[in-house]
This record gives sequence, C-alpha cells and structure tokens, in this order.
Amino acid sequence: MQKKAKSVYEDLRVDISRAKSAAVGAADGLTPGEFHEIEPRVARLHTTLTNERKDKKYGFYDLYKDKAAFDGVKDVACHFSEMGFKNLVVLGIGGSALGITALHTALGDPYRNLRGRKARDGRPRLFVMDNIDPVTFKTMMHVCKPEKTLYNVISKSGGTAETIAQLMIVVDMLEKKLGAGAVKDHLVVTTSPRGEKAPKSLLHPVADAYDLVSFDIPLNVGGRFSVFSPVGMFPAAMLGMDLDAMVAGCAAMDKQCSRVSLTDNPAYLRAAVQYLMDVRKGKVMSVMMPYADGLRDVADWYRQLWAESLGKKFDLEGKKEVFTGQTPIKALGVTDQHSQVQLYREGPNNKLFTILEVKRFSASLRIPDVLPQVKGLDYLRNATMNKLMAAELRGTLDALKMSHRPVIRVILPALNAYTVAQVLYMLEVETAMAGCLYHVDAFNQPGVEEGKIIARKLMGGDR
Repeated sequence: MQKKAKSVYEDLRVDISRAKSAAVGAADGLTPGEFHEIEPRVARLHTTLTNERKDKKYGFYDLYKDKAAFDGVKDVACHFSEMGFKNLVVLGIGGSALGITALHTALGDPYRNLRGRKARDGRPRLFVMDNIDPVTFKTMMHVCKPEKTLYNVISKSGGTAETIAQLMIVVDMLEKKLGAGAVKDHLVVTTSPRGEKAPKSLLHPVADAYDLVSFDIPLNVGGRFSVFSPVGMFPAAMLGMDLDAMVAGCAAMDKQCSRVSLTDNPAYLRAAVQYLMDVRKGKVMSVMMPYADGLRDVADWYRQLWAESLGKKFDLEGKKEVFTGQTPIKALGVTDQHSQVQLYREGPNNKLFTILEVKRFSASLRIPDVLPQVKGLDYLRNATMNKLMAAELRGTLDALKMSHRPVIRVILPALNAYTVAQVLYMLEVETAMAGCLYHVDAFNQPGVEEGKIIARKLMGGDR
C-alpha cells in the first residue's frame, strides 16, 4: 500500500484544557455541564450564521474565494513592482492599517525596513501611517522620497478625516515635486465599489481626476474584517507575501469553522469559552499574549476586532441596554512576564488568557559556554534560546494555573503565511459567533461615530 504524502501545510491547534474546571477550579474554569448547556445554542446560532453567509449579509467569510480580486492585486503589484519603488506607504487607520501591519510583522524579517533592497528581494519597505501625529507623518515624508514611493490610500467611505487629511498632504507634495501627471504612477486607491446601490466614496472623484488604479472593498465587509480583501492583500502582494498560502490557510480554517460541533470548530469553541468566562465567571478582560515577536501585532489587530465588534450598548434589536464586551488586552511573552504577569497572577482574577505559541521557530540560536567567572549558569550553557523561550512559556502557563487563571492555548506548528491566515480567519469567525452569543451586532460601531462628528464640527465642518 502506498504511503500517503504528508501535507505541505500543518494546521494550528486550540487547547482549552487549562480553561476547564479540572485545571483551575469550578469558580474560574468551565465545567462539563456548562459546555453541555451551551452546545444547543451554538448549534442554533450556527444555522443563523450559515444562512446569513449564504444571503451574503457578511462577506468576510468568502473573501479568500474571490480569485478575480486576488489575481487583480497580483497583477497590479507586478506592474508597480517593475517600477522599482523603494517604499510603500499605506494611508489608513483602524482596519485599513492593522491587518497589513500584523501580516508584515508576522511574515517579514523583523528588521526588514533596515535591510538593503537586495535583501528585500527588490520589494519596497513598508510604512503604515495609522495616525495623524504631525511629527511622525512629516518625518515619513522626509524619509520616503516621493519619486521612490508608492502610496496606497485605504478608506471604504473615503470620508475618514484622518486618512483624507493624509491624502491631501501627499497629493499636494506629489503635484509640487513630480507634477500632477505623475500622481497616477505613485498612488493607488482602495475604497468602496461603484454602482447604483453602492454609496459614493469621496475617493471616487480623486481616482477619476488622476486616472488612478482603484481596488474595491466589498460593501458587506467591514474594515476590521477586511484583511483578506485588497485592503490587506494588495500591500501583501507588493511585499512579496505568499497569497496562495494565505488562501489555503483560510480554506482549511473555513472547513473547520463550518462544523457545528464545539469540539470540532476552534472558532466556536473559543467564542463559547470567551462568552461563558465573561458572563459566568466574571472574566471581563481578554488578554492575548503571543510567545513570538512575529505575532505581537496579531494581538493588536485582535484588540480592534474584539473591542469594536462586541463593545455594544444595545442588543441586536437596538432597544435593550446590555453594555456587553470584554476588554481586550495585548501582551507579549517573554517581555510582559516582567511587566504584567505580577498583576495577572496576584491582581483581580477577572481575566481570560489566550497564549499564542509557535512550536518551531524559523531560526535556532545556541547559548555559548562563556562567562566561566559567573557561577550558576550551567542551566544555560550550550542550551538554545529556543529552549529557553519554551521553558519561559511553560513556566507562565503553570504559574497562571497555580493562581487559578484560565488559559486558552493557540498552537501554531510554525509561523508562515498559511498558519497566520488560519489565526486571523479563526478569530474573525469567533467574533461573529461571539456577537450572536451576546446578542449584539458584531458588524457595526455606532460608539465610534459621535467622536468623529464632534471632531468634524471642531474643525469647522458640518455633520
């Protein structure tokens, strides 16, 4: 019998054993009865989400299936790559910025922007301008010479004040330094599609005036769920990331997330644990703590996803005040063992922890047998930094368990485009199910709008 070939890709694994009552006690961990009780509800909500997906109410599920969109970003990226740009500057905020930042940190050399062009395989450096600090933005303009820079402005409505202000400054600079005719060779637009049923984007007339390449953000995809649309995929293609592996990762996770069973669906399992921990155990904070520098910005991306989706004043019907939502917190192992774990172990027991682990790092580093004059270092001599990281991780896990702090482990076999896509896709589906469990709209953000209106008035604009 012929032996079956091993898959090129390895799937991530979710382990909730340290969030169960058997590990941390019934007061802080989930009991078998609580899982049994919520399973029928998850099954009913699965049917609701499945039907809404079929009705295309939410488009994030199927972004990875849009071959035309992926081919489009690849083709345009190839075109602009041939122009030899040294820099790619993303103008965007929130979901327009956090996704590509997470991918860049996870899948790139940690010092990529400091490397020479050859070491970057001819790809540009990345600068994500996700704020309007004038010092930072002006410095970027000096560092990134316009003749060597491609700008990607991302805003679904085109009316995001921060992003449009950045764009105005960039267009003015391009016109003055390179001429109005050169703008089309240095600026790409990503915004809502055109059409009778689509609201007109303020970026449409900009694209028309300068004859710009423009990508569409599907109307049924919100910013924080848009990483696998051209919002994230065009910059990813420009940087030479493996988009095909991301598609494969999404497809594999989608298959798992289409199962109704809690034990077989990692997204539903995590959603149920998070929800029950909040409403039954008082774990009102959700800490994501990666044990890999490459995943630190995945935790940042997750903060927006979880906070903006679930932090709601009103229920799904918009009538009953519910004030839902855990507070998402990002940490970094081992760094935050020395800044936050003291609070996590001995402070209020009101947190659920997600530990992101990488089993195999892409590099190994031996700790040499030196400093003989320092006693007590034999445990480090000729070991590896990899082994030390693993020991620190296990130490934190066991210390949290001793303090009855519940933990969910998300274990990546390796850090690559396939597994990172799996993580992001899983967290998106998890958030959708969590919204159903809390009975709130996970896809709007009414609490964000009032501050924008006030700021606009202060600047002299109308509503």
